[in-house]
Amino acid sequence: MQAIFGVFYHFLGGFASGSFYIPYKKVKGWSWESYWIVGGFFSWLIVPPLAAYLTIPGFFDIIQASPFSTLFYTYFFGVLWGIGGLTYGLGVRYLGISLGSSIILGLCSVFGALIPSFYYEVFPKAGKDTFSMMIGTSWGQLVLLGLFVCIIGITVCGKAGLMKDRDLSLAKKDSANTEFKIGLGLFVSVISGILSACFAFSIDAGKDMANQANEIWMAANPGQGQFLFQNNVTYIVILWGGFTTNFIWCMFLNMRNKTFVDYSNKQTPLLKNYMFSALAGTTWFLQFFFYGMGESRLGNGASSWILHMAFIILIANIWGLVLKEWTGVRRTTLITVIAGIMIILVSIIIVGLGNSIK
Repeated sequence: MQAIFGVFYHFLGGFASGSFYIPYKKVKGWSWESYWIVGGFFSWLIVPPLAAYLTIPGFFDIIQASPFSTLFYTYFFGVLWGIGGLTYGLGVRYLGISLGSSIILGLCSVFGALIPSFYYEVFPKAGKDTFSMMIGTSWGQLVLLGLFVCIIGITVCGKAGLMKDRDLSLAKKDSANTEFKIGLGLFVSVISGILSACFAFSIDAGKDMANQANEIWMAANPGQGQFLFQNNVTYIVILWGGFTTNFIWCMFLNMRNKTFVDYSNKQTPLLKNYMFSALAGTTWFLQFFFYGMGESRLGNGASSWILHMAFIILIANIWGLVLKEWTGVRRTTLITVIAGIMIILVSIIIVGLGNSIK
């Protein structure tokens, strides 16, 4: 039952992450950097401490009592992850929700699942899965098989993107594909996929804070298992790092593009723009809220990471089809991207089986 609940929580997190960009499409008359940072204030600065306040009494005392090294590395990896999150937004902008998310999060799932196991192979730590442990056990072999299948799915989705670019170059690009740029989109997607994996390192670096929250809760609630919301305190520091990166870049773009006027431009639907940006930012944070719940049931290993990423890819691709991002392409291209989605679904099932054996 713990594994089932863990998979369900990761699905909710994947749904939130795969859906967060939808409200941004309702923003009118603002530049990308303006609505991205407005949403970011909610996802990085406003909602995380509110979630911690509602779930972890005295959460700020835990942060204050943490060693400087814990806070520094949690924040540092958060900064690197923030670059990945920033380029994620650009990748989705230039490739669309379905293709951009598939490539970015596929790469992220592979790096995020494997790099920690290599790290703990060199620097062993109790309770952490090493690469040799994975290849030497049946559950680990299934997880690695799931990763391999996921890579195949990513490759198929990437192939579909190249086919889409060719199809659209032969026909007029419709309103759903006006910003589609395969070269630039692939470049920022690769950067995002690699650096977004640093989120897993941030969680691990701040695990002592989560453990303290867990111990306090378990002492007050004996016999009720692990604390579902223990990671909410860690997210605050991680997202400070993410905010730092994104704020600097968006302010630079506002200055370069002279788009500071967006925030007060009465020629645009200001109230709706702020509301949709806030909704997008809040939805974006919910992926971590539910990831933390899933991680508390499955552990912060390869299983949790790839399940979370694969669910996001699945939901994002479904949204891509619903929003007609593939309008104007050949039937063969559409079949290819659907095949990629199905392969990723298979990878989810394989990883779930591996985790159940563990």
